[in-house]
Amino acid sequence: MATVLALAGLAILALVREETGTRGMLVGGGLALLPVPLLLAGYLWLDRVAPGPWRYRVFAFSWGAFAATLVAMLANTFAARWIATGLPTASSREADLWGMAVVAPVVEETAKAAVILLLFLFRRHYFSGLVDGLVLAGITATGFAFTENILYLGRAYDEDQAFGDSGPLASVTVTFIARAVFSPFAHPLFTAMAGLGLAMAALTHPHQRIRRALLPAAGLLLAIALHALWNGSAVMNGYAFLGAYAFVMAPVFGLLVWLAIWSRGGKLRTIRDQLPAYAHAGWLVPAEPVALSSLRVRKIARTLAAHAHGDDARRAVAEYERSATNLALLRAQAARGRPAPDFAARERALLTTMWTHKSIAQPALIRAAYTTTPPRPHPPA
Repeated sequence: MATVLALAGLAILALVREETGTRGMLVGGGLALLPVPLLLAGYLWLDRVAPGPWRYRVFAFSWGAFAATLVAMLANTFAARWIATGLPTASSREADLWGMAVVAPVVEETAKAAVILLLFLFRRHYFSGLVDGLVLAGITATGFAFTENILYLGRAYDEDQAFGDSGPLASVTVTFIARAVFSPFAHPLFTAMAGLGLAMAALTHPHQRIRRALLPAAGLLLAIALHALWNGSAVMNGYAFLGAYAFVMAPVFGLLVWLAIWSRGGKLRTIRDQLPAYAHAGWLVPAEPVALSSLRVRKIARTLAAHAHGDDARRAVAEYERSATNLALLRAQAARGRPAPDFAARERALLTTMWTHKSIAQPALIRAAYTTTPPRPHPPA
């Protein structure tokens, strides 16, 4: 798969360079890169409770930036030619509407959702909550938007060079404000619908086969519909675009932010509810389930361990916290009536990892918990 992505990357690099020229590609790449760290930081922040493996994140971003954009560029180019020659369109505006509001949303959202489907099929354990689908979709779409922005910004730069435009009204400035400042969340918002559909399917009981099949399809259709509304309103006129932005996209974006934070909080509640069983069995001390369900306590524990014993100790505490979180999520999955096929083996492996780091992690967590607990007032004498 790495070879396929590398070849796709080389192909997309050649296509973008052909469209924009070398200088346009470099300028577009530099400008397109600016919103990427901010977007990725937001998704990593959401994924702090139970962070997925870095290889999945890199794979998702690379798929969006290389494979999905390559498929979209080739398919959209073919569709534009077919619309221009094969459909009796009344005007160029009608042809643009067909291409941007019908073809592009279907092609692009399907291409982006493919990587989420691959992980859903072959790495089902990755999906332990709604936030996992949102994060994976967001990272994929951020990669897609990055490459697409290089293309649009590079073209705008070439136009400015050709006509001698510069300043605040130059094409590259307007394009940057529209795509990187005004709507950097657009592609992540669309693809989030597909991610939510697959995450909900992963959380559904295996016996509910119809629901498990319909949820991903509904998520993809909703992603296509939002994308079509966005593109179609942009083609129609400025008022339609502003209306879609204010009354559809912004509220949906706010709802998704709330849902992501609520889902992340749900994972913390799961830790607090599921780990006491291991405390009763002697694997944990009674204070640990509450300590591990607080991101603040976990961060302080890592800091205390680093100050006392160095970076190796900090990494040991982080691994202990990760294993405890995955243990709680594994047990919660079994409690919902759909235990993992390898539940016993994974539980034993996680407990073994925790036991390995227990001597460093447990004292740090307990000390951090007491550090963050406000002192009780003394009764009056």
